[in-house]
Amino acid sequence: MAVSPESMPENFMDFRAPPPSPIASGRRSSVTNDEVLTEFLEHSLRVPDLILPDRIFPRHKTVETPPRIDFQSLSEFIRSVSATAAGIFQLPPEKKEAVSRSLERPYGFEEVHGDHQEAESEVSEDFVWCKNESLTVDMEGIWPTGYSNFSQKMETLSSDIEHVARNILQVLHENCPRKSMYGDDTMQRQDPIGSVCCLYKHGRSFQADQRSRSSGYDVMRMLIRGTDYSHALCFHLCDGSSEFHVYSKKGWVSFCPDKDALIVTVGDRTQVWSDGQYKYVFGWPVFEGEDEDSISMAFLCSLPSSSSSSSKTSKEKTFSLGQQAILAIILTLVCHFLFLFLQGVLMPISKHG
Repeated sequence: MAVSPESMPENFMDFRAPPPSPIASGRRSSVTNDEVLTEFLEHSLRVPDLILPDRIFPRHKTVETPPRIDFQSLSEFIRSVSATAAGIFQLPPEKKEAVSRSLERPYGFEEVHGDHQEAESEVSEDFVWCKNESLTVDMEGIWPTGYSNFSQKMETLSSDIEHVARNILQVLHENCPRKSMYGDDTMQRQDPIGSVCCLYKHGRSFQADQRSRSSGYDVMRMLIRGTDYSHALCFHLCDGSSEFHVYSKKGWVSFCPDKDALIVTVGDRTQVWSDGQYKYVFGWPVFEGEDEDSISMAFLCSLPSSSSSSSKTSKEKTFSLGQQAILAIILTLVCHFLFLFLQGVLMPISKHG
């Protein structure tokens, strides 16, 4: 029997969907969740502090003048040597060509030729001097009136600088916590120090844009020169320079040297025997506002390598070609007589057998 809507009870409730679930207020839980998430990220994620370089080439830094040591006794003598050295660069080009550097001759002149290079380079000429009999003969042939006096002054100055180099190396060795076996062996032997001097003639004052271009050109040339002459210390004599630049793998710095300054930089051999405690750098003087050509000198002082001492002992133990030939003849005769002796002994035995 059908039931009409009017006959249904009054308390009947018509539900078309289930009631919604109760939802708590989201403001407080959202703050709590943010705090938990933030704390989790702070403890789980360690973001490193990255410092990117400003540029590819390291920034130029200006530093204070390094500590000074009084060498006033050398100042006047150095100026005298520089004045005499100016005469070398006044020789005619054809005479300089006779004493130019080559693979067989590591000393002499190297002149910058061509207008393009002269416009780019502050150094118009350079000359490498050393204690060498062949150099003395060659230079006296093209400069008979002045080279003897110049060479005597250079030998005296070189001996004084080598004495200073010995003392500095001794101090560096005593204060170096890391020493290689080569360094200990070299300093204990007290070997004499050898030196090579590079003399540079700097051109007259350049414009600012020309000087910036020439600086990079000259530095590349001198870096190549530094690899040709391995050294422990380099003494720079550059009276009158307005700035001095020091170049290394990490960048370059500059300072204003004092008058009559004797600047010392570390060479590659010192970096080797100190096991990297002292770093090899390259120094270069800059002359600005000079109306005349300027002369600078760089003495490359070096201790004999460990191979030199071993070569001396090996030479003492080796035989000359003449001795080897005599020994070969003696061994040949001994073998021949031994063969004849054995032949004479074995022949009767074979007959009796």
